[in-house]
Amino acid sequence: MKKRTVHGHLGFTLIEVMVVVAIIGIIAAIAYPSYMESVRKSNRAEAKVVLNDVAQRLQRCFTAYSAYNNDACTVAGAITNNKTIESEHGYYSIAGVLTPTTFALTATAVSGTPQAGDKRCKTLSLDQAGVRTATDSSDSSSPECW
Repeated sequence: MKKRTVHGHLGFTLIEVMVVVAIIGIIAAIAYPSYMESVRKSNRAEAKVVLNDVAQRLQRCFTAYSAYNNDACTVAGAITNNKTIESEHGYYSIAGVLTPTTFALTATAVSGTPQAGDKRCKTLSLDQAGVRTATDSSDSSSPECW
């Protein structure tokens, strides 16, 4: 509401400005966490793509060499012995545990990225049988992550 002052100038009172600032602060406090959760959820797609890609490459190795961990399989060497594959934008690192007949892949959120704050889906996992699991920061399963 604009008020005319003694000198004839129009303006807002301090109370009016403070009410607007308070309303904007409340809206931001509600909207920002929701927005960040939406960003994290969309970034999880990157982990799913890389996990599925590595799993397919391992399946091709198994077809060609009858073992997931064969030395001729380049993807096997890239995810074992404390080595990891980084996702395209660097939000996740993918590691694997391989035996001749099984594999377990795990995508872990990289610290310092928006995904590091993902409390619901800290890690995503995929094995040779296609079983998909996810764990949150309390190590309970989160099926909605996949």
